[in-house]
Amino acid sequence: PMGEAPAAELDAVLGGGGWDVEASFEGPPPPTGPIRLGRNACYVVLAVLFNEEDRVLLVQEAKPECRGRWYLPAGRMEPGESIVAAMRREVKEETGLECEPLTLLALEERGPAWIRFAFLAHPTGGTLKTLEEADAESLQAMWWAGDPSTLPLRAPDILPLLDLAARYRRSPPHPPTLPQELPCAALCLRLLVAFANDAGDLWVLLGTAGTPHLPVVACGTSPAELHRGLRLPVLRLLRDCLLPDPRPGPLGLLGLQHRAGGPGGADGICFNMLLSIPPGSPGAAPPEPRSPAFRWWHVEEESLRGRILQRLRAAATVPVRG
Repeated sequence: PMGEAPAAELDAVLGGGGWDVEASFEGPPPPTGPIRLGRNACYVVLAVLFNEEDRVLLVQEAKPECRGRWYLPAGRMEPGESIVAAMRREVKEETGLECEPLTLLALEERGPAWIRFAFLAHPTGGTLKTLEEADAESLQAMWWAGDPSTLPLRAPDILPLLDLAARYRRSPPHPPTLPQELPCAALCLRLLVAFANDAGDLWVLLGTAGTPHLPVVACGTSPAELHRGLRLPVLRLLRDCLLPDPRPGPLGLLGLQHRAGGPGGADGICFNMLLSIPPGSPGAAPPEPRSPAFRWWHVEEESLRGRILQRLRAAATVPVRG
């Protein structure tokens, strides 16, 4: 029955919304203190914008190490700034244009030490920066109609993002996904771990401490863990709670939660992630949790089951790139 499952939490997370993060987390490591930009985390924002002629917005770099080369508008988030506000600021400083986000295109990460939020956005005003207005932020901006790979680029890592943006504009693989304003002290992941077999049965892993809930794991911020990916705490939790050692599918982002100046000025983020445990055989049931802190909930309500399966089977999530 739905009374045994976090129906409202599942509904919010599947819809790209947010849900409060409690003080307790499943599995190690416990949070070692608040996340603070510039100390134990670095967040970067990047934006892909097109104009009405399908030209892409590029900036010419002013930094000495890459001066004269071209790139997408991007830069580091500042403490006390929301993710969307940081994206708008970087676009304005580097291109002269105002913009509004449409969706997250990708989450790129190397663990807490470096996380980049790549947005698809659209221009809403402003004036394109010219060489006469060159400053420390950029030399100029332009709408580019050709193949960006023919330009001298600061780095080729923007080319896959431009492909993602073009595909999203043709046929969006996931709903518009934007950060939700909810405070979070730690950097953590709320996990919608699904197990589906070929008979159409579906189970979701729940934490049982207190009210049944989707498990939440914290990212470690020790020097040894800062540069290890967001997948590490997920694998650690699943290894501790499931037998045999599961090999989950890729992480997909359903949504994320952040509020500038959170508890104690923290810059934590909760990433709401979807991943699947592949069945070992046809008609299989999920592996038995080895700890009473977890249990599988068999999803029978047709609408909810359909929503989870659609997200899983169509990979209808924001891609997470390690």
